[in-house]
Amino acid sequence: MASVNFLYRSRKRDANLSLRLLYRHDKKDFTVGGKTKYLISKEYWIKKHPLKRIKDIDIANKQTEVNQELNKIENHILEAFNRTHPDNISKEWLQDVMDDYYKPSLEPNRKLDQLLAYYKDFIEFKKNEITSSTIKKYKTVQNLLERYENTLGRKLLIKDIDLLFQKDFENYCLSKSYSKNTIAKAVRTIKTVCNHAKYNGIETSYQLEKLKPKFKKVENIYLTFEEIEQIENLEKADDIDPKELTESILNARDWLVISCYTGQRVSDFMRFNKDMIRVENGKPLIEFTQKKTNKTMTVPLHKKVLDILEKRNGKFPRPISDQKYNDYIKDVCELAKIDNIVRGSKKQETFPKSKIYRKIEKDYKKYELVSSHIGRRSFATNFYGQIPTSYLIYVTGHSTEKMFLQYIGKSNKDLALELTKYF
Repeated sequence: MASVNFLYRSRKRDANLSLRLLYRHDKKDFTVGGKTKYLISKEYWIKKHPLKRIKDIDIANKQTEVNQELNKIENHILEAFNRTHPDNISKEWLQDVMDDYYKPSLEPNRKLDQLLAYYKDFIEFKKNEITSSTIKKYKTVQNLLERYENTLGRKLLIKDIDLLFQKDFENYCLSKSYSKNTIAKAVRTIKTVCNHAKYNGIETSYQLEKLKPKFKKVENIYLTFEEIEQIENLEKADDIDPKELTESILNARDWLVISCYTGQRVSDFMRFNKDMIRVENGKPLIEFTQKKTNKTMTVPLHKKVLDILEKRNGKFPRPISDQKYNDYIKDVCELAKIDNIVRGSKKQETFPKSKIYRKIEKDYKKYELVSSHIGRRSFATNFYGQIPTSYLIYVTGHSTEKMFLQYIGKSNKDLALELTKYF
């Protein structure tokens, strides 16, 4: 029987964790020491990681992240141990096992100190942990980096990613008409990749942690309860030609209402079916696994959702593609006269026949800015203050209250005004 222990054996503020493989053979105890490439702070490891009852969600999330990585390392070592005769176990053997664990960053003849070379391996390394949509976002940033690197006429090294890089990269993106938030997301992604490289022992700039993506506050587009009611009552509107209310329009309309009262992503609610519904204490619940997070969710069904199921003989609307859904719900909202002017951004061709699309911020009719995400945001915004925030966070799946409040666009002033209700 073997086990693996992890230790912090350094006087430095941040260091890679050490490990010990302990096992018994021929009635004798053996210990073999080794080194991981998992970088961690001394303060966290000593003061925060051992905590059992954690109220701070950030510490809890960090503890989960660390434990997941250490469990992977431990399992990798123990699997190798079980395939090896104890007489062959040594410090050199353990080092080979660890090298094998970090193989993506140790392949021979690969220049992984170069940003794009490492970036490609990073995506490969993460492909089983993230969704296809996230991989697509990573590759979009990779393509942007390749175009930027071509303008430099040289290969970017991971250690080149510093404040000077950020400024020059942002200027390049602005010259290509990218929005400030698209640029900020790209910088954040590049920083994530570089931090991953840092944990794997590759040199990074001492300024890496100083990179702070500059996000611009945008208007949160959502549907009010009154607007949702207008959408529900399309058939009752006197100024709508019944011929316009096609099966496809009404099908998308019902999905839109469902999304506004369940708070889920289109990748999840579009998979809803009656077999997912169960009744507990007389209350109908829907149980499913979120596609993005792989979390099993149990969400109560609002009366508005039950009304739609009742008129459809207990069935959910017909599933359609994300693209068709996005197109139809714009038509739905236009028919419902949700056409007040709001500030927002949407992708448009930069100039005719350029085939280059960028998000353009300006004033639009509200229905033009409606997309599949609006139901989830409407749920979170409309029910904020009516339902305890902790319950809303459970339904939406946000990791922290801070993230949730940013999502619905609540500022300190908004929170202060909410607080006055209790004085």
